[in-house]
Amino acid sequence: MVEHFPHKEVVAGSIPATDTTSDAMKTTFNHNFHKFDSGLRLITIPMPSTKTATVFVLVGTGSKYEAKNINGISHFLEHMMFKGTEKRPGTMDIARELDSIGAEYNAFTGKEYTGYYAKASAEKLDTVMDVVFDIFLNSKLSEEEIAIEKGVIVEEINMYRDLPQRHVGDLIEELLYGNQPAGWTITGEKEIVIGLKRDDFVNYFNSHYVAENTIVAIAGSVDPEEVKNKVEKYFKNIRHGKLIGKPAVKEEQNELKLLLNFKETDQSHFILAFRSFDIFDERKYALAVLAKVLGGGMASRLFYEVRERRGLAYYVRAEANPYTDSGYLAISAGVNNEKAPEAIKVILAEANKIKESGITDKELQGAKDNAEGGMALSLEHSDGVAMNYADSILFHKKVLTPEEELGKIKRVTIEDVHGVAKDIFSNKGLNLALIGPFKDEDKFKEILKL
Repeated sequence: MVEHFPHKEVVAGSIPATDTTSDAMKTTFNHNFHKFDSGLRLITIPMPSTKTATVFVLVGTGSKYEAKNINGISHFLEHMMFKGTEKRPGTMDIARELDSIGAEYNAFTGKEYTGYYAKASAEKLDTVMDVVFDIFLNSKLSEEEIAIEKGVIVEEINMYRDLPQRHVGDLIEELLYGNQPAGWTITGEKEIVIGLKRDDFVNYFNSHYVAENTIVAIAGSVDPEEVKNKVEKYFKNIRHGKLIGKPAVKEEQNELKLLLNFKETDQSHFILAFRSFDIFDERKYALAVLAKVLGGGMASRLFYEVRERRGLAYYVRAEANPYTDSGYLAISAGVNNEKAPEAIKVILAEANKIKESGITDKELQGAKDNAEGGMALSLEHSDGVAMNYADSILFHKKVLTPEEELGKIKRVTIEDVHGVAKDIFSNKGLNLALIGPFKDEDKFKEILKL
């Protein structure tokens, strides 16, 4: 599975700008963090109120860590991890064991991390741990299975390219970052995928899937000490290696950038992107609020202006997409072909209104309340909790609890949001990627102005 945007929205939840949190966010998880001598990190989050447990393994590598000649290998390797181990020789052996206990399981690849997880009844924790850790540590990477899976990956690439609302996300990052890892697709190009050899997988696996680059997160109805002892035994022979960095993203833009992908479609899909901030920039909290006010739900400005008032689109949304060394605000929509220019003009007009006049107290409060509710919902489930905690450890090198994140969003002011809008809404930082039956760039350049 490919995760196109590698990070959750930086603030999935928030609290009102008052002195106390709401009842929904008063639940605090007493997490237990441990770093083994190997460098492997473990975070355990007991959740006494749930009957489930999630085992999640996160490794700090993705498509940004690839050279061009192996672009797509992170995603391909994710597929191969389910193709068999010595203990479970084939895909069906893995699937049957997890299916037999009613588990939910999957994996995902982003540009900066890759994750594997399974969730089941807490009574089946031992089985879940055994399966997930087995595939992570002991996958065979069979040459025969690699050859078969190449066809699967190629068809996955074809599928994404036939989905304009999905493919336009790849195009906007190609436009933003160009010919560097940040601008390449997670799945890679078909020609590169077909040419990958088993040695490529073994070398990548041994150099990136190492203790120092791995986090295990287990959440649910579990005992932390028992979990720690079991994890230590499973990972006693985990691979070691020096952490391999990724090339720094190069960003150069002084004027509007436009990418039109001609396709005979019934609907045009586009993304307007504005360069913004990385995950370490404190302005990301104000940016998250701005995204919610603009296009974070049915009460947002764009939903009202583009869909409800004018009937131009079925979907329209805004998202903050921060990476470790770059970021952007994306506004996406699918519209009637003839109405694409009008929809773009309306969206830019709304962005300009916020740039000029800011947002209201009501909008600020509404965005925070919306975010708070989203966080409360995500923390009801052991998989959401495990991933939330693991994410913070991987990128911030420490545990950032939901409460800490909420404390930061609580301090966002109208002035903060207005300041961010003035920073990012500029012609020199404006980008448009569009898939539809268009070839004339001038038609769009005329309207792409703030």
